[in-house]
Amino acid sequence: MSETVGDFLLKRLSEWGVKRVYGYPGDGINGIIGAFERARRDGHGLEFVQVRHEEMAAFMACGHAKFTDEVGVCLATSGPGAIHLLNGLYDAQMDHTPVVAIVGQQARAAIGGSYQQEVDLLSLFKDVARHYVYMASVPAQMRHLIDRAVRIARTERTVTCIIVPNDVQELDAVEEPKRAHGTIHSGTDYSQPRVIPAEADLERAASVLNGGKKVAMLVGAGALHAADEVMEIADLLGAGVAKALLGKAALPDDLPYVTGAIGLLGTKPSQAMMSGCDTLLMVGTSFPYSEFLPEEGQARGVQIDIDGSMLGIRYPTEVNLVGDSAETLRAMIPYLKRKEDRSWRETIEKEVEEWWRVLEARAMNEANPINPQRLFWELSPRLPHDCILAADSGSAANWFARDIKIRRGMMASLSGNLATMGCGVPYAIASKFAHPQRPAIAFVGDGAMQMNGNNGLITVSKYWRKWSDPRLIVLVLHNNDLNQVTWEQRVLAGDPKFECSQNLPDFSYAKYAESLGLEGILVDTPDAIGPAWDQALAAARPVVIDAITDPDVPPLPPHITFDQAKAYATALFKGDPNERGIIRQTFREMVDAILPHRN
Repeated sequence: MSETVGDFLLKRLSEWGVKRVYGYPGDGINGIIGAFERARRDGHGLEFVQVRHEEMAAFMACGHAKFTDEVGVCLATSGPGAIHLLNGLYDAQMDHTPVVAIVGQQARAAIGGSYQQEVDLLSLFKDVARHYVYMASVPAQMRHLIDRAVRIARTERTVTCIIVPNDVQELDAVEEPKRAHGTIHSGTDYSQPRVIPAEADLERAASVLNGGKKVAMLVGAGALHAADEVMEIADLLGAGVAKALLGKAALPDDLPYVTGAIGLLGTKPSQAMMSGCDTLLMVGTSFPYSEFLPEEGQARGVQIDIDGSMLGIRYPTEVNLVGDSAETLRAMIPYLKRKEDRSWRETIEKEVEEWWRVLEARAMNEANPINPQRLFWELSPRLPHDCILAADSGSAANWFARDIKIRRGMMASLSGNLATMGCGVPYAIASKFAHPQRPAIAFVGDGAMQMNGNNGLITVSKYWRKWSDPRLIVLVLHNNDLNQVTWEQRVLAGDPKFECSQNLPDFSYAKYAESLGLEGILVDTPDAIGPAWDQALAAARPVVIDAITDPDVPPLPPHITFDQAKAYATALFKGDPNERGIIRQTFREMVDAILPHRN
Protein backbone atom coordinates (compact mmCIF):
# COMPACT_ATOMS: atom_id res chain seq x y z
CA MET A 1 0.00 0.00 0.00
CA SER A 2 1.37 3.44 -0.91
CA GLU A 3 1.78 6.06 1.77
CA THR A 4 -1.37 8.15 2.32
CA VAL A 5 -1.75 11.74 3.37
CA GLY A 6 -2.68 10.45 6.85
CA ASP A 7 0.57 8.46 7.02
CA PHE A 8 2.60 11.44 5.90
CA LEU A 9 0.92 13.77 8.40
CA LEU A 10 2.00 11.58 11.32
CA LYS A 11 5.49 11.07 9.93
CA ARG A 12 5.98 14.79 9.46
CA LEU A 13 4.80 15.55 13.00
CA SER A 14 7.30 12.98 14.23
CA GLU A 15 10.05 14.72 12.30
CA TRP A 16 9.16 17.85 14.25
CA GLY A 17 9.77 15.99 17.49
CA VAL A 18 6.14 15.35 18.38
CA LYS A 19 5.87 12.15 20.45
CA ARG A 20 2.15 11.80 21.09
CA VAL A 21 -1.23 13.09 20.03
CA TYR A 22 -4.21 13.43 22.37
CA GLY A 23 -7.49 12.74 20.65
CA TYR A 24 -10.77 10.95 20.11
CA PRO A 25 -11.72 9.04 16.95
CA GLY A 26 -14.54 9.70 14.51
CA ASP A 27 -15.32 9.02 10.87
CA GLY A 28 -14.10 12.48 9.91
CA ILE A 29 -10.54 11.38 10.75
CA ASN A 30 -10.66 7.69 9.80
CA GLY A 31 -7.76 8.18 7.40
CA ILE A 32 -5.56 9.57 10.20
CA ILE A 33 -6.63 6.95 12.76
CA GLY A 34 -5.84 4.25 10.18
CA ALA A 35 -2.37 5.76 9.81
CA PHE A 36 -1.84 5.45 13.57
CA GLU A 37 -2.73 1.76 13.36
CA ARG A 38 -0.35 1.15 10.46
CA ALA A 39 2.46 2.94 12.30
CA ARG A 40 1.79 0.89 15.45
CA ARG A 41 1.78 -2.32 13.45
CA ASP A 42 5.13 -1.41 11.91
CA GLY A 43 6.58 -0.76 15.37
CA HIS A 44 7.15 2.98 15.09
CA GLY A 45 5.30 6.25 14.98
CA LEU A 46 3.45 8.59 17.32
CA GLU A 47 1.55 7.49 20.40
CA PHE A 48 -2.19 8.03 20.24
CA VAL A 49 -3.68 8.83 23.66
CA GLN A 50 -7.42 8.20 23.69
CA VAL A 51 -9.30 10.66 25.90
CA ARG A 52 -12.94 10.62 26.99
CA HIS A 53 -13.90 13.94 25.40
CA GLU A 54 -12.23 16.21 22.86
CA GLU A 55 -12.15 19.11 25.33
CA MET A 56 -9.82 17.02 27.48
CA ALA A 57 -7.65 16.29 24.43
CA ALA A 58 -7.09 20.03 24.04
CA PHE A 59 -6.48 20.45 27.79
CA MET A 60 -3.93 17.64 27.68
CA ALA A 61 -2.18 19.16 24.68
CA CYS A 62 -2.03 22.45 26.57
CA GLY A 63 -0.77 20.77 29.75
CA HIS A 64 1.80 18.83 27.74
CA ALA A 65 3.14 22.06 26.27
CA LYS A 66 3.21 23.79 29.66
CA PHE A 67 5.16 20.98 31.32
CA THR A 68 7.60 20.28 28.47
CA ASP A 69 8.12 23.50 26.47
CA GLU A 70 7.22 21.36 23.43
CA VAL A 71 4.31 21.78 21.05
CA GLY A 72 1.19 19.94 22.23
CA VAL A 73 -0.95 18.26 19.58
CA CYS A 74 -4.63 17.28 19.72
CA LEU A 75 -6.84 15.52 17.19
CA ALA A 76 -10.61 15.57 16.69
CA THR A 77 -13.13 14.58 14.07
CA SER A 78 -15.20 17.01 12.03
CA GLY A 79 -18.28 18.88 13.26
CA PRO A 80 -19.05 18.07 16.91
CA GLY A 81 -15.57 16.75 17.70
CA ALA A 82 -13.92 19.90 16.38
CA ILE A 83 -16.33 22.09 18.34
CA HIS A 84 -15.52 20.23 21.56
CA LEU A 85 -11.85 21.25 21.28
CA LEU A 86 -12.50 24.95 21.62
CA ASN A 87 -12.44 25.46 25.39
CA GLY A 88 -9.13 23.70 25.84
CA LEU A 89 -7.68 25.51 22.84
CA TYR A 90 -8.69 28.88 24.24
CA ASP A 91 -6.99 27.89 27.47
CA ALA A 92 -3.78 27.34 25.50
CA GLN A 93 -4.16 30.48 23.43
CA MET A 94 -4.80 32.78 26.38
CA ASP A 95 -1.85 31.35 28.32
CA HIS A 96 0.46 31.72 25.30
CA THR A 97 1.01 27.98 25.00
CA PRO A 98 1.98 26.28 21.69
CA VAL A 99 -0.66 23.79 20.58
CA VAL A 100 -1.48 22.40 17.12
CA ALA A 101 -5.06 21.19 16.56
CA ILE A 102 -5.72 18.75 13.72
CA VAL A 103 -9.37 18.31 12.77
CA GLY A 104 -11.25 16.38 10.13
CA GLN A 105 -13.82 17.75 7.68
CA GLN A 106 -16.36 16.31 5.29
CA ALA A 107 -15.25 15.31 1.79
CA ARG A 108 -14.35 18.22 -0.45
CA ALA A 109 -17.21 17.53 -2.85
CA ALA A 110 -19.75 17.90 -0.03
CA ILE A 111 -18.47 21.16 1.41
CA GLY A 112 -20.99 23.92 0.88
CA GLY A 113 -23.86 21.48 0.50
CA SER A 114 -25.23 21.54 4.07
CA TYR A 115 -23.89 18.04 4.52
CA GLN A 116 -24.21 16.11 7.78
CA GLN A 117 -21.71 17.38 10.39
CA GLU A 118 -20.48 20.02 7.98
CA VAL A 119 -19.35 23.03 9.98
CA ASP A 120 -17.51 26.07 8.65
CA LEU A 121 -14.35 25.12 10.50
CA LEU A 122 -12.24 27.91 9.04
CA SER A 123 -14.61 30.44 10.58
CA LEU A 124 -14.98 28.42 13.79
CA PHE A 125 -11.24 28.34 14.48
CA LYS A 126 -10.39 31.75 13.06
CA ASP A 127 -10.26 33.43 16.47
CA VAL A 128 -8.64 30.76 18.64
CA ALA A 129 -6.10 29.87 15.89
CA ARG A 130 -5.89 33.35 14.44
CA HIS A 131 -2.19 33.11 13.60
CA TYR A 132 -2.65 30.07 11.37
CA VAL A 133 -5.69 28.02 10.35
CA TYR A 134 -5.94 26.44 6.91
CA MET A 135 -7.63 23.53 5.16
CA ALA A 136 -5.83 21.02 2.98
CA SER A 137 -7.36 20.73 -0.49
CA VAL A 138 -4.68 18.61 -2.18
CA PRO A 139 -1.96 16.28 -0.86
CA ALA A 140 0.84 18.58 -2.00
CA GLN A 141 -0.22 21.10 0.65
CA MET A 142 0.28 18.85 3.64
CA ARG A 143 4.03 19.32 4.00
CA HIS A 144 3.93 23.08 4.32
CA LEU A 145 0.66 23.10 6.30
CA ILE A 146 2.23 20.92 9.00
CA ASP A 147 5.55 22.74 8.90
CA ARG A 148 3.97 26.17 9.23
CA ALA A 149 1.44 25.12 11.87
CA VAL A 150 4.16 23.73 14.13
CA ARG A 151 6.65 26.51 13.46
CA ILE A 152 4.10 29.29 14.02
CA ALA A 153 2.78 27.63 17.20
CA ARG A 154 6.33 27.56 18.57
CA THR A 155 7.34 31.01 17.38
CA GLU A 156 4.20 32.83 18.47
CA ARG A 157 3.50 30.55 21.49
CA THR A 158 -0.06 30.14 20.31
CA VAL A 159 -2.67 27.79 18.85
CA THR A 160 -2.67 26.80 15.19
CA CYS A 161 -5.06 24.51 13.31
CA ILE A 162 -4.96 22.23 10.26
CA ILE A 163 -8.25 21.05 8.74
CA VAL A 164 -8.05 17.86 6.67
CA PRO A 165 -11.11 16.68 4.68
CA ASN A 166 -11.66 12.95 5.10
CA ASP A 167 -11.18 12.18 1.41
CA VAL A 168 -7.84 14.01 1.34
CA GLN A 169 -6.59 11.84 4.23
CA GLU A 170 -6.90 8.72 2.05
CA LEU A 171 -5.15 10.10 -1.04
CA ASP A 172 -1.59 9.19 -1.94
CA ALA A 173 0.90 11.36 -0.10
CA VAL A 174 3.08 13.89 -1.90
CA GLU A 175 6.24 14.15 0.18
CA GLU A 176 8.06 16.34 -2.32
CA PRO A 177 5.76 18.68 -4.25
CA LYS A 178 6.61 19.02 -7.90
CA ARG A 179 8.97 21.90 -8.54
CA ALA A 180 6.69 24.32 -10.37
CA HIS A 181 5.23 27.77 -10.17
CA GLY A 182 2.79 27.93 -7.24
CA THR A 183 4.21 25.05 -5.17
CA ILE A 184 5.70 25.38 -1.66
CA HIS A 185 8.84 23.57 -0.47
CA SER A 186 9.18 23.81 3.31
CA GLY A 187 11.48 22.29 5.96
CA THR A 188 11.36 21.28 9.61
CA ASP A 189 14.34 22.96 11.26
CA TYR A 190 13.63 25.43 14.06
CA SER A 191 16.01 27.18 16.42
CA GLN A 192 14.99 29.27 19.39
CA PRO A 193 16.20 32.86 18.92
CA ARG A 194 18.20 34.75 21.50
CA VAL A 195 16.21 37.94 22.08
CA ILE A 196 17.90 40.71 24.05
CA PRO A 197 17.07 44.45 24.13
CA ALA A 198 19.50 47.05 22.85
CA GLU A 199 22.24 48.16 25.23
CA ALA A 200 20.84 51.69 25.44
CA ASP A 201 17.47 50.34 26.57
CA LEU A 202 19.09 48.11 29.19
CA GLU A 203 20.85 51.20 30.54
CA ARG A 204 17.55 53.12 30.65
CA ALA A 205 15.91 50.30 32.57
CA ALA A 206 18.81 50.04 34.99
CA SER A 207 18.66 53.78 35.61
CA VAL A 208 15.04 53.50 36.70
CA LEU A 209 15.73 50.50 38.93
CA ASN A 210 18.87 52.02 40.44
CA GLY A 211 16.93 55.16 41.30
CA GLY A 212 14.28 53.33 43.32
CA LYS A 213 14.44 52.87 47.07
CA LYS A 214 11.56 50.41 47.39
CA VAL A 215 11.64 48.00 44.45
CA ALA A 216 8.95 45.39 43.91
CA MET A 217 9.18 42.59 41.35
CA LEU A 218 6.31 40.66 39.77
CA VAL A 219 7.17 37.51 37.79
CA GLY A 220 4.99 35.21 35.70
CA ALA A 221 5.20 32.22 33.39
CA GLY A 222 7.82 33.99 31.28
CA ALA A 223 10.22 33.78 34.22
CA LEU A 224 9.90 30.01 34.76
CA HIS A 225 13.39 29.45 33.34
CA ALA A 226 14.94 32.57 34.85
CA ALA A 227 15.07 31.69 38.56
CA ASP A 228 18.80 32.37 38.99
CA GLU A 229 18.59 35.72 37.23
CA VAL A 230 15.48 36.81 39.16
CA MET A 231 17.14 35.91 42.47
CA GLU A 232 20.31 37.82 41.60
CA ILE A 233 18.37 40.90 40.50
CA ALA A 234 16.21 40.76 43.64
CA ASP A 235 19.34 40.58 45.77
CA LEU A 236 20.99 43.52 44.01
CA LEU A 237 17.88 45.69 44.25
CA GLY A 238 16.85 44.59 47.74
CA ALA A 239 13.49 43.77 46.22
CA GLY A 240 10.64 41.50 47.16
CA VAL A 241 9.18 39.20 44.51
CA ALA A 242 5.48 38.50 43.99
CA LYS A 243 4.32 35.79 41.61
CA ALA A 244 1.40 35.67 39.19
CA LEU A 245 -0.26 32.27 39.40
CA LEU A 246 1.23 31.01 36.14
CA GLY A 247 4.62 31.86 37.65
CA LYS A 248 4.00 29.92 40.88
CA ALA A 249 6.96 27.64 40.14
CA ALA A 250 9.27 30.43 38.94
CA LEU A 251 10.79 30.90 42.40
CA PRO A 252 10.78 28.71 45.52
CA ASP A 253 8.36 29.83 48.21
CA ASP A 254 10.91 29.21 50.95
CA LEU A 255 12.90 32.29 49.92
CA PRO A 256 12.25 34.88 52.64
CA TYR A 257 11.59 37.74 50.20
CA VAL A 258 9.10 35.85 47.98
CA THR A 259 5.72 37.30 48.87
CA GLY A 260 3.72 34.68 46.99
CA ALA A 261 0.65 35.16 44.84
CA ILE A 262 -0.94 38.46 43.93
CA GLY A 263 -4.55 39.44 43.31
CA LEU A 264 -7.81 38.14 44.74
CA LEU A 265 -6.09 34.81 45.36
CA GLY A 266 -2.99 36.57 46.62
CA THR A 267 -1.24 37.28 49.90
CA LYS A 268 -1.10 40.19 52.31
CA PRO A 269 2.69 40.67 51.82
CA SER A 270 2.19 40.98 48.04
CA GLN A 271 -0.54 43.56 48.56
CA ALA A 272 1.56 45.51 51.08
CA MET A 273 4.60 45.46 48.80
CA MET A 274 2.65 46.76 45.81
CA SER A 275 1.01 49.44 47.93
CA GLY A 276 4.33 50.66 49.32
CA CYS A 277 6.83 50.34 46.46
CA ASP A 278 8.24 53.23 44.46
CA THR A 279 9.58 51.08 41.59
CA LEU A 280 8.08 48.07 39.83
CA LEU A 281 9.88 45.48 37.69
CA MET A 282 7.55 43.08 35.85
CA VAL A 283 9.12 40.01 34.25
CA GLY A 284 7.28 37.66 31.89
CA THR A 285 3.79 38.31 33.19
CA SER A 286 0.48 39.55 31.82
CA PHE A 287 -1.20 39.57 35.26
CA PRO A 288 -4.56 41.17 34.39
CA TYR A 289 -5.78 42.92 37.55
CA SER A 290 -4.33 46.41 37.57
CA GLU A 291 -6.02 47.27 40.88
CA PHE A 292 -3.51 45.01 42.65
CA LEU A 293 -0.53 46.83 41.12
CA PRO A 294 0.74 50.20 42.40
CA GLU A 295 -1.53 53.18 41.82
CA GLU A 296 -0.70 55.05 38.65
CA GLY A 297 1.96 57.64 39.39
CA GLN A 298 3.07 55.92 42.60
CA ALA A 299 5.91 53.89 41.08
CA ARG A 300 8.24 54.04 38.13
CA GLY A 301 8.07 50.88 36.05
CA VAL A 302 10.12 48.54 33.90
CA GLN A 303 8.63 45.55 32.09
CA ILE A 304 10.26 42.63 30.27
CA ASP A 305 8.37 40.30 27.92
CA ILE A 306 9.22 38.24 24.84
CA ASP A 307 6.00 39.51 23.26
CA GLY A 308 6.12 43.23 22.64
CA SER A 309 2.34 43.44 22.28
CA MET A 310 1.96 42.56 25.98
CA LEU A 311 4.15 45.40 27.23
CA GLY A 312 2.77 48.49 28.98
CA ILE A 313 -0.86 47.30 29.09
CA ARG A 314 -1.31 46.62 32.82
CA TYR A 315 0.75 49.49 34.23
CA PRO A 316 2.20 52.54 32.46
CA THR A 317 5.78 51.27 32.61
CA GLU A 318 8.23 53.84 31.25
CA VAL A 319 10.81 51.32 29.98
CA ASN A 320 9.46 48.33 28.07
CA LEU A 321 11.99 45.70 27.03
CA VAL A 322 11.27 43.05 24.40
CA GLY A 323 13.38 40.04 25.25
CA ASP A 324 13.75 36.63 26.80
CA SER A 325 13.46 36.96 30.57
CA ALA A 326 16.64 35.12 31.55
CA GLU A 327 18.75 36.63 28.77
CA THR A 328 17.49 40.17 29.39
CA LEU A 329 17.97 40.04 33.16
CA ARG A 330 21.45 38.59 32.69
CA ALA A 331 22.36 41.38 30.29
CA MET A 332 20.97 43.99 32.68
CA ILE A 333 22.88 42.83 35.77
CA PRO A 334 26.17 44.67 34.96
CA TYR A 335 24.27 47.98 34.88
CA LEU A 336 22.64 47.56 38.29
CA LYS A 337 24.03 48.88 41.57
CA ARG A 338 23.64 46.94 44.78
CA LYS A 339 21.43 48.81 47.25
CA GLU A 340 23.16 49.19 50.58
CA ASP A 341 20.01 50.22 52.45
CA ARG A 342 18.22 46.89 53.08
CA SER A 343 15.40 48.28 55.23
CA TRP A 344 12.80 47.77 52.48
CA ARG A 345 13.85 44.13 52.01
CA GLU A 346 13.83 43.58 55.77
CA THR A 347 10.28 44.95 56.00
CA ILE A 348 9.15 42.59 53.25
CA GLU A 349 10.81 39.60 54.91
CA LYS A 350 9.11 40.35 58.22
CA GLU A 351 5.75 40.59 56.43
CA VAL A 352 6.37 37.25 54.71
CA GLU A 353 7.43 35.53 57.93
CA GLU A 354 4.32 36.76 59.73
CA TRP A 355 2.08 35.79 56.80
CA TRP A 356 3.22 32.16 56.89
CA ARG A 357 2.29 32.11 60.58
CA VAL A 358 -1.14 33.54 59.70
CA LEU A 359 -1.65 30.85 57.06
CA GLU A 360 -0.65 28.10 59.47
CA ALA A 361 -3.07 29.38 62.11
CA ARG A 362 -5.85 29.62 59.54
CA ALA A 363 -5.11 26.13 58.24
CA MET A 364 -5.36 24.69 61.76
CA ASN A 365 -8.69 26.33 62.54
CA GLU A 366 -11.56 23.99 63.30
CA ALA A 367 -14.15 23.56 60.56
CA ASN A 368 -17.09 21.32 59.77
CA PRO A 369 -15.68 18.77 59.24
CA ILE A 370 -12.37 19.68 57.51
CA ASN A 371 -10.74 23.03 56.86
CA PRO A 372 -9.67 22.88 53.17
CA GLN A 373 -6.58 24.98 53.88
CA ARG A 374 -5.22 22.27 56.15
CA LEU A 375 -5.19 19.73 53.30
CA PHE A 376 -2.77 21.95 51.38
CA TRP A 377 -0.76 23.03 54.42
CA GLU A 378 -0.07 19.44 55.49
CA LEU A 379 0.84 18.40 51.97
CA SER A 380 3.52 21.08 51.50
CA PRO A 381 6.30 19.51 53.59
CA ARG A 382 5.45 16.10 52.11
CA LEU A 383 5.73 17.16 48.45
CA PRO A 384 8.19 15.01 46.47
CA HIS A 385 11.09 17.11 45.23
CA ASP A 386 10.27 16.49 41.56
CA CYS A 387 6.48 16.58 41.69
CA ILE A 388 4.22 18.25 39.12
CA LEU A 389 1.19 20.13 40.44
CA ALA A 390 -2.00 21.05 38.57
CA ALA A 391 -4.74 23.17 40.10
CA ASP A 392 -8.24 23.44 38.74
CA SER A 393 -10.18 26.70 38.76
CA GLY A 394 -12.28 27.37 41.84
CA SER A 395 -11.55 27.50 45.54
CA ALA A 396 -8.84 24.84 45.05
CA ALA A 397 -6.82 27.50 43.23
CA ASN A 398 -7.03 29.78 46.29
CA TRP A 399 -5.43 27.29 48.63
CA PHE A 400 -2.95 26.13 45.98
CA ALA A 401 -1.87 29.74 45.47
CA ARG A 402 -1.41 30.52 49.16
CA ASP A 403 -0.73 27.37 51.16
CA ILE A 404 1.49 25.29 48.88
CA LYS A 405 5.19 26.02 49.29
CA ILE A 406 6.82 25.34 45.93
CA ARG A 407 10.43 24.18 46.08
CA ARG A 408 13.00 24.33 43.32
CA GLY A 409 12.69 21.51 40.81
CA MET A 410 8.91 21.28 41.01
CA MET A 411 6.55 22.27 38.22
CA ALA A 412 3.06 23.70 38.61
CA SER A 413 0.36 25.23 36.46
CA LEU A 414 -3.32 25.99 36.08
CA SER A 415 -5.63 27.78 33.66
CA GLY A 416 -4.29 31.28 34.17
CA ASN A 417 -6.09 33.68 31.87
CA LEU A 418 -9.16 31.69 30.82
CA ALA A 419 -9.55 30.36 34.38
CA THR A 420 -11.71 27.55 33.07
CA MET A 421 -13.02 24.70 35.16
CA GLY A 422 -12.14 21.15 34.21
CA CYS A 423 -8.43 21.44 33.40
CA GLY A 424 -6.87 20.01 36.58
CA VAL A 425 -7.12 16.27 35.94
CA PRO A 426 -6.30 16.51 32.19
CA TYR A 427 -3.22 18.62 33.00
CA ALA A 428 -2.06 16.01 35.52
CA ILE A 429 -2.62 13.18 33.02
CA ALA A 430 -0.61 15.01 30.36
CA SER A 431 2.21 15.56 32.85
CA LYS A 432 2.38 11.80 33.44
CA PHE A 433 2.68 11.06 29.73
CA ALA A 434 5.37 13.71 29.37
CA HIS A 435 7.22 12.78 32.59
CA PRO A 436 6.16 9.25 33.56
CA GLN A 437 8.90 9.06 36.19
CA ARG A 438 7.60 12.05 38.19
CA PRO A 439 4.66 12.09 40.64
CA ALA A 440 1.73 14.34 39.74
CA ILE A 441 -0.90 15.87 42.00
CA ALA A 442 -4.13 17.57 40.90
CA PHE A 443 -6.16 19.84 43.18
CA VAL A 444 -9.79 19.81 42.09
CA GLY A 445 -13.09 21.05 43.48
CA ASP A 446 -16.08 18.74 43.35
CA GLY A 447 -17.70 20.93 40.67
CA ALA A 448 -14.75 20.52 38.31
CA MET A 449 -14.51 16.85 39.27
CA GLN A 450 -18.09 16.26 38.19
CA MET A 451 -17.55 18.34 35.05
CA ASN A 452 -14.40 16.65 33.66
CA GLY A 453 -12.41 14.99 36.42
CA ASN A 454 -14.47 11.83 36.86
CA ASN A 455 -14.22 11.06 33.15
CA GLY A 456 -10.51 11.82 33.30
CA LEU A 457 -10.12 9.07 35.89
CA ILE A 458 -11.29 6.57 33.28
CA THR A 459 -8.36 7.67 31.11
CA VAL A 460 -6.06 7.28 34.12
CA SER A 461 -7.37 3.75 34.70
CA LYS A 462 -6.58 2.86 31.09
CA TYR A 463 -3.00 4.11 30.97
CA TRP A 464 -1.44 4.27 34.45
CA ARG A 465 0.39 0.95 34.19
CA LYS A 466 2.54 2.44 31.42
CA TRP A 467 4.02 5.05 33.77
CA SER A 468 7.31 4.16 35.48
CA ASP A 469 6.12 6.01 38.60
CA PRO A 470 2.40 5.27 38.93
CA ARG A 471 1.71 8.08 41.38
CA LEU A 472 -1.00 10.42 40.18
CA ILE A 473 -2.98 11.84 43.10
CA VAL A 474 -6.25 13.73 42.73
CA LEU A 475 -7.37 15.71 45.78
CA VAL A 476 -11.11 16.41 45.58
CA LEU A 477 -12.47 19.22 47.78
CA HIS A 478 -15.84 17.62 48.47
CA ASN A 479 -18.22 20.26 49.85
CA ASN A 480 -21.23 19.84 47.53
CA ASP A 481 -20.96 23.51 46.62
CA LEU A 482 -19.67 25.49 43.65
CA ASN A 483 -17.71 27.24 46.32
CA GLN A 484 -15.72 29.90 44.47
CA VAL A 485 -18.79 31.25 42.70
CA THR A 486 -20.79 31.11 45.93
CA TRP A 487 -18.23 33.35 47.62
CA GLU A 488 -18.07 35.64 44.59
CA GLN A 489 -21.84 36.05 44.80
CA ARG A 490 -21.49 37.11 48.42
CA VAL A 491 -18.41 39.33 48.23
CA LEU A 492 -18.71 40.86 44.76
CA ALA A 493 -22.46 40.99 44.16
CA GLY A 494 -23.82 41.18 47.71
CA ASP A 495 -26.14 38.24 47.07
CA PRO A 496 -26.68 35.27 49.35
CA LYS A 497 -25.93 31.77 48.15
CA PHE A 498 -28.46 30.70 45.51
CA GLU A 499 -28.82 27.04 46.35
CA CYS A 500 -30.51 26.06 43.06
CA SER A 501 -27.38 27.00 41.13
CA GLN A 502 -24.72 26.30 43.74
CA ASN A 503 -25.57 23.02 45.44
CA LEU A 504 -24.03 19.93 43.84
CA PRO A 505 -25.29 16.36 44.00
CA ASP A 506 -23.39 14.23 46.49
CA PHE A 507 -21.00 11.70 45.00
CA SER A 508 -18.46 9.24 46.45
CA TYR A 509 -15.25 10.05 44.59
CA ALA A 510 -13.22 7.52 46.58
CA LYS A 511 -15.59 4.64 45.84
CA TYR A 512 -15.77 5.67 42.19
CA ALA A 513 -11.95 5.57 41.99
CA GLU A 514 -11.98 2.08 43.51
CA SER A 515 -14.55 0.95 40.94
CA LEU A 516 -11.99 1.87 38.26
CA GLY A 517 -9.20 -0.12 39.90
CA LEU A 518 -7.60 2.96 41.44
CA GLU A 519 -7.14 3.65 45.13
CA GLY A 520 -9.70 5.76 46.96
CA ILE A 521 -9.18 7.41 50.36
CA LEU A 522 -12.02 9.08 52.24
CA VAL A 523 -10.91 11.86 54.58
CA ASP A 524 -13.59 13.23 56.88
CA THR A 525 -11.64 14.18 60.04
CA PRO A 526 -8.68 16.56 60.42
CA ASP A 527 -6.50 13.89 62.04
CA ALA A 528 -6.82 11.75 58.90
CA ILE A 529 -5.26 14.35 56.59
CA GLY A 530 -1.58 13.64 57.21
CA PRO A 531 -1.94 9.83 57.08
CA ALA A 532 -3.98 10.15 53.87
CA TRP A 533 -1.20 12.08 52.15
CA ASP A 534 1.39 9.59 53.38
CA GLN A 535 -0.69 6.69 52.08
CA ALA A 536 -1.30 8.35 48.71
CA LEU A 537 2.35 9.29 48.20
CA ALA A 538 3.42 5.71 48.98
CA ALA A 539 0.76 4.05 46.81
CA ALA A 540 1.59 1.78 43.90
CA ARG A 541 -1.28 3.08 41.79
CA PRO A 542 -3.12 6.39 41.21
CA VAL A 543 -5.13 7.67 44.18
CA VAL A 544 -8.19 9.84 44.70
CA ILE A 545 -8.40 11.59 48.07
CA ASP A 546 -12.05 12.37 48.73
CA ALA A 547 -11.84 15.11 51.37
CA ILE A 548 -15.08 16.28 53.00
CA THR A 549 -14.48 20.00 53.41
CA ASP A 550 -16.33 22.93 54.95
CA PRO A 551 -17.80 25.26 52.30
CA ASP A 552 -18.02 28.09 54.84
CA VAL A 553 -14.25 28.70 55.12
CA PRO A 554 -13.85 32.05 53.33
CA PRO A 555 -11.15 32.55 50.69
CA LEU A 556 -10.53 36.10 51.92
CA PRO A 557 -8.71 38.47 49.53
CA PRO A 558 -5.47 40.01 50.85
CA HIS A 559 -7.19 43.35 51.36
CA ILE A 560 -10.92 43.73 51.88
CA THR A 561 -12.27 46.91 50.29
CA PHE A 562 -15.21 48.86 51.65
CA ASP A 563 -17.35 47.75 48.70
CA GLN A 564 -16.46 44.09 49.32
CA ALA A 565 -17.25 44.38 53.03
CA LYS A 566 -20.53 46.10 52.23
CA ALA A 567 -21.50 43.41 49.70
CA TYR A 568 -20.57 40.67 52.17
CA ALA A 569 -22.71 42.22 54.89
CA THR A 570 -25.58 42.70 52.44
CA ALA A 571 -25.46 39.01 51.49
CA LEU A 572 -25.75 38.02 55.14
CA PHE A 573 -28.50 40.55 55.77
CA LYS A 574 -30.49 39.04 52.91
CA GLY A 575 -30.41 35.67 54.65
CA ASP A 576 -27.65 33.41 53.38
CA PRO A 577 -28.50 29.74 54.05
CA ASN A 578 -25.00 29.21 55.49
CA GLU A 579 -25.05 32.41 57.56
CA ARG A 580 -24.02 30.98 60.93
CA GLY A 581 -21.18 28.93 59.50
CA ILE A 582 -19.66 31.69 57.41
CA ILE A 583 -19.82 34.21 60.29
CA ARG A 584 -18.04 31.73 62.57
CA GLN A 585 -15.32 30.86 60.01
CA THR A 586 -14.80 34.47 58.87
CA PHE A 587 -14.31 35.57 62.48
CA ARG A 588 -11.65 32.88 62.97
CA GLU A 589 -9.84 33.89 59.77
CA MET A 590 -9.75 37.56 60.73
CA VAL A 591 -8.59 36.82 64.29
CA ASP A 592 -5.68 34.84 62.87
CA ALA A 593 -4.60 37.85 60.83
CA ILE A 594 -4.22 39.77 64.10
CA LEU A 595 -3.10 37.01 66.48
CA PRO A 596 -1.42 34.38 64.36
CA HIS A 597 0.70 33.19 67.30
CA ARG A 598 -2.26 31.77 69.22
CA ASN A 599 -2.62 28.02 69.77
